[in-house]
Amino acid sequence: MFSRSKSHTLSHLKARSISSLKVVWRKDPELDRAIELDKRYKQCARVVKEVLNEPGQVIPLRYLEKRRERMRLKLKAETFLNQNPGLFDVYYDRIKPKTEPVRFLRPTDRLRRFLHQERRVFLDNEPFIVSKLCKLLMMSKNKVVSADKLLHVKREFGFPNDFLVDLVPRYPEYFRLTGSPGEGKSFLELVNWNPEFAKSVIERRAEEESERLGIRVRPSFNVQLPRGFVLKKEMREWIRDWMELDYVSPYEDVSHLDQASREMEKRSVGVFHELLSLSLHKRIPVPILGKFCDEYRFSNAFSTTFTRHSGIFYLSLKGGIETAVLREAYRGDELIDRDPLLRIKDMFVELLEDGWRQRAEQLRLKQEKVKEDMELLATKVSE
Repeated sequence: MFSRSKSHTLSHLKARSISSLKVVWRKDPELDRAIELDKRYKQCARVVKEVLNEPGQVIPLRYLEKRRERMRLKLKAETFLNQNPGLFDVYYDRIKPKTEPVRFLRPTDRLRRFLHQERRVFLDNEPFIVSKLCKLLMMSKNKVVSADKLLHVKREFGFPNDFLVDLVPRYPEYFRLTGSPGEGKSFLELVNWNPEFAKSVIERRAEEESERLGIRVRPSFNVQLPRGFVLKKEMREWIRDWMELDYVSPYEDVSHLDQASREMEKRSVGVFHELLSLSLHKRIPVPILGKFCDEYRFSNAFSTTFTRHSGIFYLSLKGGIETAVLREAYRGDELIDRDPLLRIKDMFVELLEDGWRQRAEQLRLKQEKVKEDMELLATKVSE
């Protein structure tokens, strides 16, 4: 039996507003480094996207230079090209008839081969992509999500650029698209509920453990507090009590739950866990998650969930952007829970690294030539 003072403490904690429970944010250098390591790759991907979106997939170099701010490119466009050979060929053409030829960019043959390989990976993983898209709709309040919002997060989840106009129409048994994407009044609706998709990562993990051990294992979150992280006694007691609550599946109907209840907090954590698990890098910028507050019933102060549950999530501030990271998906700065669609990123990084090695070799040969010329000059002077 609890003592009266202990029972009073727990009752008080249950009654307390969740938002009033504070946890001090603590920096995780390894998870921040994981975000930093992707910085150069993402910058190159933004520039490639800019060129590929142009008519004929060609663009004058000076036009690209004018779009540096939009691409968040700190270097001059020409410097970027020199540092990343292998992405674009430079050639001369006229912008208008009778004007002087200027430098244009177009994808290299190597980049075009990568784009072909990318299409192959998307095709091979199409059932997986369909299941991801269904899950995003199945977790939503009315099983419908703004198509424009989905377009905005396509890269976070690894969807092809044209998934709304190519993939979605080929699966009428799952999806119904209304309106015209890009006009702000288009929605993607779930047509049929697939029970197989309505199992979260947490639930599947519990099922696998149950089969392995031969006993029923409760679905529960994997809590990994960072080294040296200490919670105040009051917060430790609240979390212990909260962890004892039954897991609430993100695919469950929770319309009957009070938004401020501990059960709703359990469900919200489950939704965040599932969304991050479905994402390519097991992390999503908080402003992007914020676009889905209505669809997934997030509170206005939803970002405090990531610090309140620091053993499940990490809230990175790297680059001045809040990013929610799923701790269990990483070992140090290495992503160990790898999405099959990350094969596309791996191939793109290989393309970039080939170019970087080519540039390093050219610089080495150039330096050797300068050294040889200097030695030859010194020999002539001494004669």
